[in-house]
Amino acid sequence: MAILTALIEVILPVVLVALAGVALARAFRLDMDTVGKINLYGLTPALAFDSVMKTEVSSGQAVQLVGGYLLVTALAGLVALAGAWGRDGATRRAMIASVVIGNNGNFGLPIALLALGRTGLDQAVVIFVTSLVVMYTVGPALLGSHGGLRDAALTVAKLPVTWALLAGLIVRSSGWVLPVGIGRGIELLAQAAIPMVLIALGLQLGQRSSLRLSAPVLLASAIRVVAVPMLAVGVALLLHLDGPELSSLILACAMPTAVNAFMLAREYGSNPELVASVVALSTLASLGTIAVVVALLPGLA
Repeated sequence: MAILTALIEVILPVVLVALAGVALARAFRLDMDTVGKINLYGLTPALAFDSVMKTEVSSGQAVQLVGGYLLVTALAGLVALAGAWGRDGATRRAMIASVVIGNNGNFGLPIALLALGRTGLDQAVVIFVTSLVVMYTVGPALLGSHGGLRDAALTVAKLPVTWALLAGLIVRSSGWVLPVGIGRGIELLAQAAIPMVLIALGLQLGQRSSLRLSAPVLLASAIRVVAVPMLAVGVALLLHLDGPELSSLILACAMPTAVNAFMLAREYGSNPELVASVVALSTLASLGTIAVVVALLPGLA
């Protein structure tokens, strides 16, 4: 019964909005770069700023969430490496990248809001920013970028979300009060972020409907949607997390492979077909596994 409730109350709203994006992608020729820029430069930074201004996440909780997420990611990478052992280099790197780059934006933010409320969303923003750091450092390193750590650090530093978080921290710590009009404008942008990232996810999936099942695709997808949440439970217990922090970490680690993993694989020519298939399969499979995780979270927390 709890799983059915999770499917109806948490998964169904997300699926409906994403399906609207899929329908739009099939009906019209839409420019994904434009949609991506709207999200990256306009809406998500506003959500990050608004979350910092309103969040009740303490610095200690943030450290626990970031540390826990990074530890789970490292362990997941080792599991993926073991599963990909013996395969050619491009396949091995693509499998590992597909496992460690989770969709904590398009999927993670709205599901955290629906499943855990405003507190869950605030903590999900912390994990989302951490996942961006992983995506733009570990991702290029695995998939063939030769820019090194310096280029990766510059990429993260250029992300608007990074500066929005910094601005929010400065404003909040200083005690400044934003003018009502500016505050309400930022809040409106923040409220648009959740549905827009889901529309973007639907657009991306609708424009890339190919799914080629193979042993590496099945294995990487299984590790991402089954093994990674189990690792998160172990890490949460190891770090003595409980309550909202435990729930947020486990739920974040139940997300499927991020669509941006495919974009990085395409950029660097590192088996993008495999990564695209893992994105599609893990996203579909996660609809069921996330419902199970949401149903089990009250007992775990």
